Amino acid sequence: MRKYNVAIVGATGAVGQELLKILAERSFPYGRLSLLASERSEGKTITFQGREHQVRATTTDSFEGVDIVLFAGGSAAVEFAPAAVKAGAVVIDNGSSFRYDDAVPLVVPEVNPEDVRWHQGIIANPNCSTIQMVVALKPLHDAARIKRVVVSTYQAVSGAGLPGLHELERQAADITAGRAVKVEAFQHQIAFNLIPQIDKLQDNLYYREEMKMVWETQKMLHDPHIRVCATCVRVPVFRSHSESVNVETERKLSVEETRELLRNAPGVKVIDDPAASEYPMPFYTCDTDDVYVGRIREDISCDNGIAMWVVADQIRKGAATNAIQIAELLVKEGLV
Repeated sequence: MRKYNVAIVGATGAVGQELLKILAERSFPYGRLSLLASERSEGKTITFQGREHQVRATTTDSFEGVDIVLFAGGSAAVEFAPAAVKAGAVVIDNGSSFRYDDAVPLVVPEVNPEDVRWHQGIIANPNCSTIQMVVALKPLHDAARIKRVVVSTYQAVSGAGLPGLHELERQAADITAGRAVKVEAFQHQIAFNLIPQIDKLQDNLYYREEMKMVWETQKMLHDPHIRVCATCVRVPVFRSHSESVNVETERKLSVEETRELLRNAPGVKVIDDPAASEYPMPFYTCDTDDVYVGRIREDISCDNGIAMWVVADQIRKGAATNAIQIAELLVKEGLV
């Protein structure tokens, strides 16, 4: 079997570490592995599969002989992705820099795998909250065509990286001990609180995280007419995002048909027995790759509506796993 030389940019961060973990778990056929990061991380060592790898600072010369470059996130791809493509690599970017470029495919393999075929060197990984939602929406859209989506998200602090995790831990300990709370990673105290703000405020009074769900859903489902209204909330949960999703379709879907469509959908696990208090919860979905759906019921506020509860690990399926799945798709399609 052919092996592919892989570079990870941002290898020392949370998503970078998860990318390594999933490369091993899924037995991705990598050959040479280059671990790259910012200059301040140069010289660090990372042990992976019994071998020590030295982290190197990312430069425009870092990609010679590399087949696939995985950018863990942030803005590094803006500076370095063109050099990687010029060197002959395919870039898979976890950041937001290329998601809304019409020349760059935005891909979730369970939703729109065909879009990898028209890549021009760069493929964008969608926003974490959009990924899990569209995995659940895709079978419903194929069966009954979605007209409108109203979604409220409950997003874990790890979505803001390690500083978010540390802030929740520190604040919870300080409050319990009666000490003053220090706010750094978020706009307000996150411990024992909810913050209905993620990313920057836009002119239409939606925050950018909410508009990502609008733009990305339309792009990946290939339908600019789907209306999406999102409210994104940071919650004091360490890991896994949850979403309350209300869907209005052209054709009426029964609860039973919806449940069956989701049970047969790739990447979806249905946990839906509300009488027995069985439904997805973030605590139980951590460190898994599926999108979990439950609380499936008719939306009684409209004629053709379904309401559901969607939970997934946003570091894995919402970022690292989806990126590795894209790499696997490139290999399968012979596009790298």
